[in-house]
Amino acid sequence: MRMTFRSLLILAVSAAAAGTAIRRASAEPESRRPGVGLDVRVGARWVTWWREAAAPARWDGRAPLAQRVAWRAGAHGVEWGELQLRGASEAWRTRVIVVRLDPRHAALSLDPAFTENRRWTADDAAADAVAAFTAGQFRETLPWGWVRTGGREILAPQYAPLAGAVVVDSSGAVRVIAPDRVADEHRHGTAVEAFQSYPMLLQDGAAPAPLTQAGLGVNIGHRDARLALCTLSDGRVVVALTRFDAFGESLGRIPFGLTAAEMAAVMGGLGCRQAILLDGGISGQLRLDQADGSARTWAGTRSVPLGLVVRERASSSPW
Repeated sequence: MRMTFRSLLILAVSAAAAGTAIRRASAEPESRRPGVGLDVRVGARWVTWWREAAAPARWDGRAPLAQRVAWRAGAHGVEWGELQLRGASEAWRTRVIVVRLDPRHAALSLDPAFTENRRWTADDAAADAVAAFTAGQFRETLPWGWVRTGGREILAPQYAPLAGAVVVDSSGAVRVIAPDRVADEHRHGTAVEAFQSYPMLLQDGAAPAPLTQAGLGVNIGHRDARLALCTLSDGRVVVALTRFDAFGESLGRIPFGLTAAEMAAVMGGLGCRQAILLDGGISGQLRLDQADGSARTWAGTRSVPLGLVVRERASSSPW
């Protein structure tokens, strides 16, 4: 993708912003030092809602963060809101845009731009899309792993310890499939839409060990902008995008933010039991129709080969 002047400017200020953020973080009290905790802004004050030392072994769906979101209506079956978080180092100011979808009223499908030798951004979604965001990880010009859309298989699955899948079945229900179930789902499942991504953030409410224990294949100290998807116990889907929040919305695309373990905590705090990381970093992006019909876009800095779009259903699914 050809970089715009604005994109180049964002990248140019990243180094300066990093120094500012890290110096500011080092001046924070002990509760804000690396790997220690996350606070959420409630009015004019910060409330600690997660600490690494006291993190739950398994999230039980009580959703302490979801209760802090001032939910706003989007299209039918879609609601959204924002959170401000304070953490360590680059995450000392992080905004989280949260979208909650009801698949009984909102249908999810893939936009495989790579099959037409094109690239995709959230603003490229069709006019009838009420939300759109980046799908799974990719390498060079192709998505990583399984891609099926409209019931047609485009790419076969690949298998790795933390690589799960997101599946939409013939009823429209959405499921996040654990890595050890992907092969069986591919052979015997009813997926109409499917794609793979990694790493899994939560499996039955628990963060996989490689997200919190060094030496198991994940850089547990790496911080980045994050995009994740999960399912709730009632079948709804939650999508969360993080943005660097220290210098205003215009510089939100700077790829600073949470560790994978911290993002797992965010998804657990939003009520998730099964959650997976999507393609974030400078690729993470989201477009959303608001209740008044206007659209908001949180853009990325590069285009991707595969997007996920949401449309209103003509009639509600009965499941």
